[in-house]
Amino acid sequence: MAFTLEQLRGFVAVAEELHFGRAAERLQITQPPLSRQIQKLERVVGAQLLERDNRRVVLTAAGQAFLTEARRLLALADAAPALARRVSSGSAGLVRIGFTAASTYGTLGRLLNVLAAELPDVDIDLQEGVTREQVAALLREELDLGLSRPPFDRETFDSRLLHREALLVAVPEGHPLTRLGRPAGPADLAAEPVIMHSPVSARYFYDLVVTSVPLAHENVVHTVSQVLTMVWLVAARRGIAFVPASAARLGIAGVDFVALDLPVPEPVELHLLWLRGSRNPALRQVLRVLSGRRF
Repeated sequence: MAFTLEQLRGFVAVAEELHFGRAAERLQITQPPLSRQIQKLERVVGAQLLERDNRRVVLTAAGQAFLTEARRLLALADAAPALARRVSSGSAGLVRIGFTAASTYGTLGRLLNVLAAELPDVDIDLQEGVTREQVAALLREELDLGLSRPPFDRETFDSRLLHREALLVAVPEGHPLTRLGRPAGPADLAAEPVIMHSPVSARYFYDLVVTSVPLAHENVVHTVSQVLTMVWLVAARRGIAFVPASAARLGIAGVDFVALDLPVPEPVELHLLWLRGSRNPALRQVLRVLSGRRF
């Protein structure tokens, strides 16, 4: 047998008024049913909560302790419908966001600041992963939203361009390419040792580089998956690397960045990616807030 919210409200009213008559008037009921509520509550709890006689009502030690919990339970019960409405509308809830490591060099932080300001009751859970991993997690419904690189399956996913930036050459500090006085072209790069993106775990950047810059395979000295690793290897003077412009935000000493002469000035794209038909109302609100924004 469990106590009811009606019994809790009756007990709290008596505990605060310390008078059955005033508590009954406050609750807009008569005194006899209020007395029966308190008796039933004490039987369920298994302890005397109030000492009463014809002149006064006093809380017992058990009653004092129970009053704190009763107020907490009533507050939760009163708040639950409003919370359910906020979750249903999307103004509260949870959105799980996947992101690529390179998106943390400015884009992700700015996006999170916007969401925190516009949707303070929506909790954000972050999960780092390359686009391939994000796509798999979205299909398993373990993620709601990805910050991912194209291309995507348009029948399965919806997407929206979030950020576009230049592709730069990261070179060791003082490298001759920094003294060109112009963007570097294919002839300037022909003899340079290259730290290259992995064709498996960094497929987007691999494809972007090989379609934008003619490279000789024998010039590739290292193949890695993370932009951060590439820049550190450049700092160690292991070679040059092709990186998004946001990599300059890393501030790694011993590295300079040189513009590239490309037909598309800002070829690096980052998209919002989500599963068509997602049932998460909070995701709809996140997409509404981010609509039309560029980061």
